[in-house]
Amino acid sequence: MTHIDYFFATVSPFTYLAGTRLEEIAAKHGATITYKPLDVLALFTRTGGTAPKDRHSSRLDYRLQELRRQAAKAGLPINLQPAFWPVNPAPSSYAIIAAQNAGGGDMAALVHGFTRACWAEERNIADDDVIRDVLKSAGFDPKLADSGLLTGAETYARNLEEAVERGVFGVPFYITQDDERFWGQDRLDDLDAHLEGRL
Repeated sequence: MTHIDYFFATVSPFTYLAGTRLEEIAAKHGATITYKPLDVLALFTRTGGTAPKDRHSSRLDYRLQELRRQAAKAGLPINLQPAFWPVNPAPSSYAIIAAQNAGGGDMAALVHGFTRACWAEERNIADDDVIRDVLKSAGFDPKLADSGLLTGAETYARNLEEAVERGVFGVPFYITQDDERFWGQDRLDDLDAHLEGRL
C-alpha cells in the first residue's frame, strides 16, 4: 500500500479548490493519507515566497482570475473576497490534528469543510462555534475543538519544519512514498498518473 503526505493550509483557496479529489485518487489506488496542516505564510517566509498582501498588483490580479477559472473548472462556488480572510489558521488546524489523532470521522469532509467555510460560506474558521460545527458535520466529536491544544500546537509547528526539510514551498502539496512531489490542486491528475505508473 502506498502513502501520501498532504501538506495544506486551511486558509488557502487552492486547498479549497482541491475539494476531495485527493481522497478519491487515494481510494482508487489503495493509498493512505497523512494530513499535515501548516502555517503557509511562515512557509513562504522560509522558502522564498511572498505573502499575498506583499505581491505586485499584476500578480494579485492574475491570482483572482485564476481562482475564478479554477473554481469554475472544479464546479465549486467561491467568494474571491471572503469576509473572514485573512484569518488565523491555527485553531482549525489544531482541530484537524486532534481529529486525525482521534479517528472515527471523515478527514476529507473535515478539511474541505473548513476551507469551504472560509471561501464559500462567509464563516470565520477561527471561531470556536464554527470549528465545532465543522467537526460535527464531518463525523467527529465537536469537543475535539477544546482538547489536545498543546499537541496540536506542537504538531502544527513540526509540520512546518518537516515541510521545509522535504522541499515543500506552497500548498496544497502532495508527497508520495517514493518522494515524488506535486504542488497545487491542478497537479492532482499528475499524482493520479504517477500512482498508476504512467508518470
